[in-house]
Formats: sequence, C-alpha cells, structure tokens
Amino acid sequence: MHNFKKLKIWNESMALVSESYKITRDFPDFETYGLTSQMNRCAVSIPSNISEGTSKSSNKHFAQYLEYSLGSAFEWKTQLNVAFNENYISEEKFKELEDKIKQIQKMISSFKSGLKWS
Repeated sequence: MHNFKKLKIWNESMALVSESYKITRDFPDFETYGLTSQMNRCAVSIPSNISEGTSKSSNKHFAQYLEYSLGSAFEWKTQLNVAFNENYISEEKFKELEDKIKQIQKMISSFKSGLKWS
C-alpha cells in the first residue's frame, strides 16, 4: 500500500486542482454549470482516483485507478483547450497549464508502468 500524500503524482495533481479552481473563477457566469463545473470535477477526479487506488489490495487494482486518473487528465486537457478556444484564458496561461497536464499524464503513466504486478 502507498501513502498517497507522499506520492508526487498526487501532490502535482492537487496543485492542478487549485489551478483549475483559480482559472474557472473568471469564466462567464453562464458556464457555472457547464465548463466551470466540468473542469473542476475532472481536475478533482485526478488525485481522487490516485488516492482511492492506494487503498486497493493489489497493484493490479491500483493500476486500474491510475488508468481512471489518466483518463481524467486527458479529459481535463480537452476542456483546457475549450477554455482557450473560447478566450476564457490567455495563451500564456494555456501553455503553462498544458505543460503541467502533460507532465502529470507522463508521471501517471510512468508510475503505473513501474508498479509490480504481484
């Protein structure tokens, strides 16, 4: 079993959650139940699945939750593109967050690959 609070992938994902909440505060009001809600729920899903996976009895089961987390990371990246295309965020912020989500995706994939399947 892993202590999720000590995992770099969990900590980086939690930082992304804060970034997501920060940028969506400035989205138009009509996006409250649309893109704002979707982006934040998706961002929260990334570290949530990592932490839930650490409670599982085998690395095989943990890997499945890492897969869910990775899926949420790709979903959030798409939503980030939508936010940029709708001019809700600057190009500079877009590039910064795009780099961050790519890094998280790589970290999750690498961590999953490194698990021993016992």
